[in-house]
Amino acid sequence: MELANAPEPINPVDAEFVAKEGRVPNWVMPLVKGGVFVVDAVLAAACFILAFIIRHGDPVFSQTAWAWSQEFVPYAGILFFLIPVRVSVLIYSKIYRLRGAFSYTAEFIKIFRATLVGSLLMITFTFLFRSGFAFRDFSYSRGIFLLDFGLTLGVFSFFHLGLRFIQTRIRKRGVNLIPTLVVGANGEARQTIRELKQRQYLGYQVVGMITTENSGKKVKRGVLDFPRNKESSQATDFEGVTVFGDLDCLPRVIREMAIQEVIITDSGVPSEKLFEEMMQSGRERRVEFRLAPSLFNCLPQKTSVEQVGVLPLVRLFCEPLSDTERFFKRLCDVLLSTVALVVLMPLGLIISLLIKLDSRGKIFFKQERVGMDGRKFLCYKFRTMQADADEGIHRESYKKNIDGKVDANSGDIQKPVFGKVKNDSRITKIGNLLRRSSLDELPQLINVLKGDMSIVGPRPPIPYEVEEYEAWHRKRLDMKPGITGLWQVSGRNRLTFDEMVRIDLFYIENWSIWLDIKIMILTLPAVLRGDGAK
Repeated sequence: MELANAPEPINPVDAEFVAKEGRVPNWVMPLVKGGVFVVDAVLAAACFILAFIIRHGDPVFSQTAWAWSQEFVPYAGILFFLIPVRVSVLIYSKIYRLRGAFSYTAEFIKIFRATLVGSLLMITFTFLFRSGFAFRDFSYSRGIFLLDFGLTLGVFSFFHLGLRFIQTRIRKRGVNLIPTLVVGANGEARQTIRELKQRQYLGYQVVGMITTENSGKKVKRGVLDFPRNKESSQATDFEGVTVFGDLDCLPRVIREMAIQEVIITDSGVPSEKLFEEMMQSGRERRVEFRLAPSLFNCLPQKTSVEQVGVLPLVRLFCEPLSDTERFFKRLCDVLLSTVALVVLMPLGLIISLLIKLDSRGKIFFKQERVGMDGRKFLCYKFRTMQADADEGIHRESYKKNIDGKVDANSGDIQKPVFGKVKNDSRITKIGNLLRRSSLDELPQLINVLKGDMSIVGPRPPIPYEVEEYEAWHRKRLDMKPGITGLWQVSGRNRLTFDEMVRIDLFYIENWSIWLDIKIMILTLPAVLRGDGAK
């Protein structure tokens, strides 16, 4: 292997200086967000208490003891519910996402929506609270709820928009800027660099750029050494920023310069190389990738157009779910799987008995599957095949399915069946019934409880399936596999492998709690139709 053009070692002093220029220590932003979180909780409580005082004119605290006043006691339980609800809705609305460009109008809309949802939840809780406790005959004042909504909206808007104003002033001083890399050397790149440099309050610092031409040149700027033209040792720049090299240098620049955002302005970027880098850097280093306007025609489904100055930039997902969304999905998985395991335990015992009576062998079938990010885990199912069944038959059948061969269809033209072995003699009598009703997958609730799977998600593949994947197929491993999913309720085995992957990617890129609920509702009709055996 030729190593003559390998990148030289970086200058650690210069690299550290450039990497930290315009940035704050890692502990600062979590501390700021924590402080804002606490202030929001205090403001939520203060607004509710103030609304009570304005409406009734009575004191909140007792004048004879360290306790609530007699008049405020019925509202105290609501107050303890209100504070976590207000803060949780703000988190869900991404109010605490302080990085990048923002719009005062969009920020106000998010605050209004979060305040309205919080107030509606509070009113709902009030009726439940009144019907189940000592205050069932108490008449709560609607005026307090209206006043609380108005006060909270005004105070939250003033506080958060004021924080944004302070943030822009700090950014203009060159502090707390996002280290950004531009890919491309065209007109869009020129416009992007100029816009971000002229409007520093947007929160971006263009550290350098990468060309899309594999020229084999070496560029040196005193920080990083990359391939340079032998005839010239002169430093190269573009619109006043360092040109680090071509696309081969992209992973190293992201790593060494601690890049947090990459803006792609050139449609000539090879999609395979871009996808590979998005998968690696986007997930491991939480790097966000954006597309300039000229690349609107190659967008994936889950994108969001954000105005950065006068530039409409498209934010590509670096993770399917935010930390908040991941928390809510995991919470739902734990609650639902726990309840389902308890409720379905008698059914599980009956199925276990039928399996033992039908054929020799173990009740449960454990198989290695591939989960999120390629992590392997043991997937549990009720055994539906003979104990000595040959796995090679399925392996050969599924390879044909991935390759898109005609004989991968084990059905006919009118009723195609993909990914299944035709007239599979390995399946037991009770196994056929379990597959038809999808009851063989009930033990996967244990996988959900363990955290290997989710209630809703893509189908968990077998390792030898993943070995046959193309690069874009692997994108379906971005999310935990599920017991049910969009593929299962959209045709299941009637779909080709590529169609299944596209459906999985649509689900990943458009995930929401409501989509999960819709899929769970549609699962029951699919089970009753016997789609599991088709």
